[in-house]
Amino acid sequence: MADDENPDTYLDRPNRRKASSKATKAIVAFLLVVSAVIMIIITFGGWDTLEGAIPLQIAYIVLYLGMAFLVMRWNRGVLPLSAALAIVLLIFAAVSGPAWFDRDKAGLTDPTLDEDILGLLSLILVPVQILLIAFAMRGFQQAWNVEVEKTRDEPRGGGEPAPAAA
Repeated sequence: MADDENPDTYLDRPNRRKASSKATKAIVAFLLVVSAVIMIIITFGGWDTLEGAIPLQIAYIVLYLGMAFLVMRWNRGVLPLSAALAIVLLIFAAVSGPAWFDRDKAGLTDPTLDEDILGLLSLILVPVQILLIAFAMRGFQQAWNVEVEKTRDEPRGGGEPAPAAA
């Protein structure tokens, strides 16, 4: 690392100071958490009727919360992964939404929450995933990973002073 080799230099990340990058980071993390919360409600509200889908949904919830944490730490690498997982979840949600509404037939187990609520939540996941895909790809384009080595004498971009030497 440059900081270990020369104490008079530091790494500056100019793209992380931009307001658009900060907003995109916050929106992506928010959409990941909202998706996880909706999936938690659907999972526990339909626990008795989901059968084989429970491990997949729990994996999605854990992955989405983990990716939200990494995005808040400026990890750009999870953005394409979150977009890819959002595409798969979008397909599952689009297919399962109408299926929840069709559960009024005899012989089907009633879920803990009303089927209409679970169907509505499944359909709400569709636009949330579309937004997640769009903002994750926008964040990936913003190049959060760009690092510029600067000396401590150079002023930091945006009028910020250089960090003090350790």
